Amino acid sequence: DVQPLESGGGSVQTGGTLRLSCAASGFTFRKSDMVWYRQAPGDDCRLVASLDTDGSTYYSDSVKGRFTVSGDYARDMVYLQMDNLKPEDTAVYFCAVSGDGRIVDYSTSYRQCGSGSLTWGQGTQVTVSS
Repeated sequence: DVQPLESGGGSVQTGGTLRLSCAASGFTFRKSDMVWYRQAPGDDCRLVASLDTDGSTYYSDSVKGRFTVSGDYARDMVYLQMDNLKPEDTAVYFCAVSGDGRIVDYSTSYRQCGSGSLTWGQGTQVTVSS
């Protein structure tokens, strides 16, 4: 079964740094689009960053210049490096993937994470205190 596995969340102060990891199980990132989403309490699930199979990346305006998505395909891992964190970055972060060779349409937001046709991980909490 296709299953992305997130790790690396935690609690930091404003201006701090965290690196989230997403491990592949049942698929390979080289053949999959992967998308990082986040959902804060009371808010929609919002796309943060994406890394496509052709290596192209996308960032939401809210994280552009602070977050970096990258892949280590030898280890079948994808990372989200988060620098200069702000309290408004507090959310549960999800790794979502298309699966090997699949072309999947996805949205920049959902009412709830876990929706649509991507395969979602379980999420990891990020808390940024002021």
